[in-house]
Amino acid sequence: MFENLIKKHLNADAQESGAADTAAEATATTNAPVEQVATAHDDFDWSVDKRNVTSYTKEEKEKYDKVYENTFVQLNDGQLMFGTVVGLTKTDVVLNIGFKSDGLISLNEFRDLQGLKVGDQVEVMVVEKEDRDGHLNLSRKQARITRAWERIVEVHKTGEVITGTVTSKTKGGLIVDVFGMETFLPGSQIDVKPVTDYDQFVNKTMEFKVVKINETIKNAVVSHKALIESDIEAQRAEIMSKLEKGQVLEGTVKNITDFGAFMDLGGLDGLLYITDISWGRISHPSEVLKMDQKINVVVLDFDDEKKRISLGLKQLTPHPWDVLAENISEGNVVKGRVVNIEDYGAFLEIMPGVEGLVHVSEITWANTPINAKEFFKLGDEHEAKIVTLDKGSRKMSLSIKQLSPDPWNDIETKFAEGSRHTGLVKNITNYGVFVELAPGIGGMIHISDLSWLKRFNHPSEYTKVGANIDVVIMGIDKENRKLQLGHKQLEEDPWNTLQDTFAIGSLHEGVVIKRDDKGAVVQLPYGLEGFAPNRHLNKEDGKSIGADETAQFMVIEFDRNEKRIVLSHSRIWEQGQVEEKEAAKKEARNEADKTKKAVKNIQSKVEKATLGDLGVLADLKKKLEGGGDAAESDKAE
Repeated sequence: MFENLIKKHLNADAQESGAADTAAEATATTNAPVEQVATAHDDFDWSVDKRNVTSYTKEEKEKYDKVYENTFVQLNDGQLMFGTVVGLTKTDVVLNIGFKSDGLISLNEFRDLQGLKVGDQVEVMVVEKEDRDGHLNLSRKQARITRAWERIVEVHKTGEVITGTVTSKTKGGLIVDVFGMETFLPGSQIDVKPVTDYDQFVNKTMEFKVVKINETIKNAVVSHKALIESDIEAQRAEIMSKLEKGQVLEGTVKNITDFGAFMDLGGLDGLLYITDISWGRISHPSEVLKMDQKINVVVLDFDDEKKRISLGLKQLTPHPWDVLAENISEGNVVKGRVVNIEDYGAFLEIMPGVEGLVHVSEITWANTPINAKEFFKLGDEHEAKIVTLDKGSRKMSLSIKQLSPDPWNDIETKFAEGSRHTGLVKNITNYGVFVELAPGIGGMIHISDLSWLKRFNHPSEYTKVGANIDVVIMGIDKENRKLQLGHKQLEEDPWNTLQDTFAIGSLHEGVVIKRDDKGAVVQLPYGLEGFAPNRHLNKEDGKSIGADETAQFMVIEFDRNEKRIVLSHSRIWEQGQVEEKEAAKKEARNEADKTKKAVKNIQSKVEKATLGDLGVLADLKKKLEGGGDAAESDKAE
């Protein structure tokens, strides 16, 4: 310690001496042109300090200055350099980097170095040459991160495969330690298959590729999936180079979709379309295939550029049309499953890959329209007769109706004209109702033949599909397989018997069931309907009869042939007014007649007139004259 103190004083003296020499030299230089003037104390020895100790000589001073300058290190913040461990404490590492003072680094930054000892060389970063406390601030962690980032940038450029350790799990992926720096491994870059359990990779050492870097924030993204894909790509290239059409390979079902299945061919994927899975029709590949199932497939086609391979499974077996069974021939009856329904008919699958068409005309012997989508249902089984068979074009036509005899052959016997039957309503159109009397036998009831009394805008107002209805056979068209049916003809025409009941001028109570601009439809007794024009709906109080209103109506027209009744309400009260006027006129005439008779009687009894009698006669005369005027006015009217 004493020696250190001596050295410190010597250094101080040297610095003071140096300062003095420098000042003297500066003064001499400045005053060089000025002539030296002798003064007192010129013989003073400036090399001796106040302690009477002699300082270094000029040669010694230059020597020691050079030694000092060679040991002094120039530092910059952020600089990387190696330092020597000169001391270890419980919490810190003392590091000498050749600066005027040593630096302290937390022992936590050396956890990866086992057996650290004095004298070891380590690389550190100068964080700050001198903080506000005057200390040298060093960091080994920052040095490692900087060096790691330089290496990461380099391997990103070269594509080199690196090794890293997964340290923890984070949102959306994993944290990987690469060269001592944390990088991000997204969950989508862990494997070619989706990964849901990230914990299984923590503390695991794996190989990666740096796929993305951000120089600004010094962030890197790594991928393990890229390595797998590169290996798969190499395998694909090798497999593709050996592929040939018609080649049979073993594959594993790795994914099933609506349109097919993806097969793993050992590093290369191929697509097995749903139409190439089975000769028969299937609605979904899962009906035949299962996940991870191993099957043999044949290469149908491949594209080197797009790396696409089309595979087939059904092609490994002969086409069913080429190996048809002996019992599948024209005239034979077969059973099939409905696999497709169109407007024109349905396709029955007789065996996988072998289908036949049942045309709508071959469903029933009836000539009425048949909707195939209502008659057939997917998956149902039906028996049918093979009508035609063409192995060359692989077509087959089937018939269901030919399984039974043609009922139209003896139609006149079973369904004679005028006979009555009960049928099932199969279809309703604007102009009539189609009724099935027996399988293959049917006809139509025209809308005008539904009722004698009512007129319908549409047949659905009278009946509905699926209902039973009684009919009478009105006509047979055997050639066109049509029956003319009637329903109202089951009863006599009520218009013939109701003509007297609804005679012109007769009064009936009716209900207005419909009202429009032209008039009103009135519901009458016995189920009849009449029509009242607007001008005949006026009431005596000036108002008009409305819908759902009940009133008295007079028949003003009855046409049996046209099935028409015309009614009037206003005619009733108008006729009443006329009758009242006629009654008043008739009463006046009766009074006049009575007066005339009275006068005649009086005249016959009076033989001689008296003055009093003359007055009576004068009054009677006036009455007669008045009655005569009334009679004359009645005649005029």
